[in-house]
Amino acid sequence: MKTLLFTIPVAHDKSVISEQFNLPFFYPYLHRHKEAQLTWIQKGEGTLVAGNNMHSFKAGEIYLLGADLPHVFKSNPEYFGAESDKNISAVSIFFNPNGKLSSLFELPELRSFKNFIQRSKQGFKLPDDYLKPMSDLMLRVDTASGSEKVFDFFNLLNFLNNIKDQLTVLSSSEKVINVNIDEGARINNIYNFIIQHYNKAITLEDVSQAAYMTPQAFCRYFKKHTGHTYISFLNEVRINEACKRLTANKFESISAVAYNCGFNTITNFNRVFKCVKGSSPKGYLDSYQKNVNVAQ
Repeated sequence: MKTLLFTIPVAHDKSVISEQFNLPFFYPYLHRHKEAQLTWIQKGEGTLVAGNNMHSFKAGEIYLLGADLPHVFKSNPEYFGAESDKNISAVSIFFNPNGKLSSLFELPELRSFKNFIQRSKQGFKLPDDYLKPMSDLMLRVDTASGSEKVFDFFNLLNFLNNIKDQLTVLSSSEKVINVNIDEGARINNIYNFIIQHYNKAITLEDVSQAAYMTPQAFCRYFKKHTGHTYISFLNEVRINEACKRLTANKFESISAVAYNCGFNTITNFNRVFKCVKGSSPKGYLDSYQKNVNVAQ
């Protein structure tokens, strides 16, 4: 099946590609490519959809996305305003583990790198303790040229391979969601509609109409191509937005956050929050503030 691929501008004389991005917002469409991707978010915030899961992202964080993992760094809605003065910046490193580097990964000394890449195909967020040394390594790869770029890249892989912390995967499904071009465009329209209207009382009929489908056909289609039910996806969007607001310390009350994120009752908000995050909103906020205090 012809897949929705984003073409990385790979030079014929390079096996590791690095790019710096300074744009009004991140590339806004769900896509995948044969290269694995390591991205350092220098500026910007939004929602990362990776495989069948979503996560809030913000400046300072680093993510590894496996080859062929469908993903999109979706900037917050305020980045798309006609008069928006916001912008994003990031550094990304791309490499195809099955391309020119594949023969090197077969060397006995580098087999552990191949195993690491295989284990990481569902992606992960780098733990906070490793952000500074990893960002330094990424900048070295980005600024290097010739053979030094490859040497620095393998030093970077060695650093990742030696991380002892338990890494939480970004996508809980190992199955690659395969979409053709038309389906990819339709899913993007659905994602955009939900992300833009999550704080309103959007019904199944509303989102089905936006997708030009009947509610029954939409439910089957959405589940097949995303691994989510419509309600579970909407709840994750709302809870991720609630987490952003809670950790930004710019809210009047937890109840206000609940209502501003589309929940009609605080009871339902608490129930869904615990289901998605594994703790109550207050417990989540207390844990976040404790971790911030420890870091300081």
